[in-house]
Amino acid sequence: MKPIIDFQHITVDYGMGPVLKDITLWIAAGEHTVILGANGSGKSTLMKLFSHDIYPSSKYPYRKEIFGEETWSIWELKKRLGIITNDLHSIFASQSGQLSGLDLVLSGFYSALDILSYMDISPEQRAKAVEAMALLEVTHLMHTPVRQMSTGQLRRCVIARAMVHAPQALLLDEPTSGLDIKAQREFVALIQRLSTEVTIILITHHIEEIFPEIAKAVLLKDGKIYKTGNKAVILNSENLSHIFDTVLRIGVKEGKYYIENRY
Repeated sequence: MKPIIDFQHITVDYGMGPVLKDITLWIAAGEHTVILGANGSGKSTLMKLFSHDIYPSSKYPYRKEIFGEETWSIWELKKRLGIITNDLHSIFASQSGQLSGLDLVLSGFYSALDILSYMDISPEQRAKAVEAMALLEVTHLMHTPVRQMSTGQLRRCVIARAMVHAPQALLLDEPTSGLDIKAQREFVALIQRLSTEVTIILITHHIEEIFPEIAKAVLLKDGKIYKTGNKAVILNSENLSHIFDTVLRIGVKEGKYYIENRY
């Protein structure tokens, strides 16, 4: 089976020096992966590489393949790689407050922010949307306007929107941002359950989001991959202290990571 991600020697340069430098990254199907780094480490730029919003610098030889293909229609890519960003969440929260939960999920079939009159929603699409909402445990929000949803409820609906295509992988950017402690725990548990359905690629700076099924860790620092490999080997106090530029003591309990000296 072709890997989800096959990046070889990728550099991204906006003209003021490289932002990402010599990135080589391989993620296989079913290989749940966390990409961990501090703010400014290059996580957002790497996210844009995944989504085809930016492209590598042509000054350097490279390979960039997603699902074994070098080029993609962005619409076709979204069907196979569900991309969940805080920017997308914010757009729905600020611009689509009147939209119901079901219509938000249905909008995923058209990569739109609303359901317009010319969009012919088929019974099959509606059934898939309801199925995705059930998977994300938000069927009770089918008729609830976005403006009445909590941050966690809206985020679940946005993920359900990506799931209508039955993607092979979900790319999640800081998925618990803006959630309180209880909602964070519930959301991580939900992502953990989703990992039985789809490959999870988690981009974050919160080690508490790393659930036991994640096997691979990628550590970013200053636009470079500092280390990558088996989570149990890579996620230790020494490595995380280095990438976050502060002394950290990392604990693990029942496969879940936490910072022992946070306070």
